[in-house]
Amino acid sequence: MEHLRHAPFGVTGPVGHRDGISVPTGWRKASPALVQAEHLAEAGAAVTVNKSRAVVAVKRVAACIGLKAADLLLLDTLAAFTQPQDWEAGRRPIVWPSNAYLMEQTGFSLSTLKRHARRLAEMGVIAFQDSPNGKRWGRRDAKGVIIEAYGFDLSPLGARVEEFEALAADRAAERGLCQQLKRQITIARRRIRARLEIRELHRDGGGLREAFDALVAQLPSPRASSEVLKVIVERFLDLLHRVETMLRADPQSLENTPEAIRERQEMTPREAGNGPHIQTTNQLHSVKCKGFEKEHDETGTHDQQAEASVQAVTRCETTREPCAPRMGIDLPMILQACPEFTSWGRDLGGHIRGWPDFVRLAGKLRPMVGVSEHVWHRAQSQLGKPAAAAAFALVFEKVHSGHVASPSGYLRGMVEKAEAGELHLERSFFGRLSARAA
Repeated sequence: MEHLRHAPFGVTGPVGHRDGISVPTGWRKASPALVQAEHLAEAGAAVTVNKSRAVVAVKRVAACIGLKAADLLLLDTLAAFTQPQDWEAGRRPIVWPSNAYLMEQTGFSLSTLKRHARRLAEMGVIAFQDSPNGKRWGRRDAKGVIIEAYGFDLSPLGARVEEFEALAADRAAERGLCQQLKRQITIARRRIRARLEIRELHRDGGGLREAFDALVAQLPSPRASSEVLKVIVERFLDLLHRVETMLRADPQSLENTPEAIRERQEMTPREAGNGPHIQTTNQLHSVKCKGFEKEHDETGTHDQQAEASVQAVTRCETTREPCAPRMGIDLPMILQACPEFTSWGRDLGGHIRGWPDFVRLAGKLRPMVGVSEHVWHRAQSQLGKPAAAAAFALVFEKVHSGHVASPSGYLRGMVEKAEAGELHLERSFFGRLSARAA
């Protein structure tokens, strides 16, 4: 038997009984989530809350509770119809815009509009207030107070604003903890790698190199939880302890650690000499020369970086691969501006001697941060392989610093900028170098 459900300021609507609970009837398929939204609306009508506070609170936890960007667009559109007095205790912020107006404002089709509205209700963000004939309408008095209204009820936001704010605080704390754990992993990983590069340790590593490579291969995605990262930190610290224990057992190897070498260099006095003065500069632009002076001592050695560059150019000419992207910055500067990318390259078992190595490394690291294969191929097609690898290196740095949550979307945006002629990679690299030099 149907009966009328009482609501504030004369709002009524038909309800029925199912499994011992009251549910709306006649206009949409009922569900436990919609019934829960009704209860939240009743609770929200009893509190006073600021509209901006309520909307901001739900936006900060949208991804956590299952809302998408299109859902928030509809929510924003609905909230714009409310007035400050609607959010006071004893009243309900009900809005009654037509489907035609909402479709015009959001760009949704009718079916899409209904789908997003139902998801907002299923997630307990809004509730439905149905009129007897199923149409939305409402009336306000001379002071703007709602007298009677049927449509979308935003009262659940008032009931859940504190819940959403607490969830947002927990998520912020989780992100901070994850960043701290990632830094610990990076520090331990670099210390282990530096010690494994000591020659004496390589002679009898006791399987430590294999254990290190296995740990690196099992590193989780950037979105891993703090619980997962804690386990990884413990594994790296345990391996670091094993490596340092082996070093302490071999005094000769212990003398070759980076810390010992640095300490000896700092304690060695610099003697005055008559050798040529080497001028250093903090300028970002590299000095390019066309050749070496012929007056070079036959017993001397060329700079390793120059020698590697010559080998890279030779290899490019042999394989006919593109050697450099069209931008005013060279590969050493890119590697200097992207230390995390460079460090991971070394961990994966190799030195970056030229652009082909750089491109291959980017292809290996791409799946580890979640860049889709489709976006990667599109970037290579639009930018060229070297420039696409350089753009990915920037994305890789931003992902590990916590500034980018969607690597594929960020790289896709860079490709779209390139298609519009608005992408300037060299500015990004110069900016990173300037920040590191500051």
